[in-house]
Amino acid sequence: MRKPSKWLWAAALSGYAFLYLPLAIVIVYSFNDSRLNAEWVGFTFDWYKKLFENDEMLAAAGNSLIIAVMTSVVSTVLGTMAGLALHRQRLRVLSVLVLTPIAIPEILMGVSLLIFFVLLNFTLGLVSVTLAHIAFCIGFVAIVVRSRLAGMDESLTEAARDCGATPAQAFRHVTLPLIMPGVFAGALMAFTLSIDDFVITFFTAGASTSTLPLQIYSMIKIAVTPEVNAVSTLLMLLTLAMIVAASRLSPEILEPSKETSS
Repeated sequence: MRKPSKWLWAAALSGYAFLYLPLAIVIVYSFNDSRLNAEWVGFTFDWYKKLFENDEMLAAAGNSLIIAVMTSVVSTVLGTMAGLALHRQRLRVLSVLVLTPIAIPEILMGVSLLIFFVLLNFTLGLVSVTLAHIAFCIGFVAIVVRSRLAGMDESLTEAARDCGATPAQAFRHVTLPLIMPGVFAGALMAFTLSIDDFVITFFTAGASTSTLPLQIYSMIKIAVTPEVNAVSTLLMLLTLAMIVAASRLSPEILEPSKETSS
């Protein structure tokens, strides 16, 4: 096997630096003892202290957590059902209906949901944002659950049915435990996508509702202060923790199929 050339290493390192160096700068300057980000003055935790004393920011963070939890719960249930339907029915129209919200641009989905809510005369707020997030998170959960079902031995479910179990009993005692790693991974993915979504939230939140991404956007229109860097760092760490947790669960998707095949 040929070793990668120096030019390939240089291109890879340049690409990763372009992606992650701005994130590192945001984290470092969240500890900057200066109101402006023009230069480094000194190290301090004051901006994190001020962040937790900011009532507007705490309210926006609370709204984001409520929306993310509700979105995760509802989209996991509906996405699991959709994943089962995609795996067992093999209908092309069903795949289009479930996966289209993933494929279309977020701005298009945000505008379409806004028009939909306006036509229904639905008041924009936390409920409308939650419904919008559920609409685009269902497809992601369905993909994860469907991939888990693809690696599952269907003979186990058939054996449960042969032993007298009803379809509901076979699903609860056999299918659901086997696909549970995929269900948890889908739930974590839905939570992560919901808590840091901006585009769809911007169109469906209304004037009186604020979430963490919207609050950050309103703050950076004036200036990027270390307080913005602090909340961005915390949001980044939360998102990273959810992604790591989901990646830890995802490899378990293939383990039951290995056991049954052995």
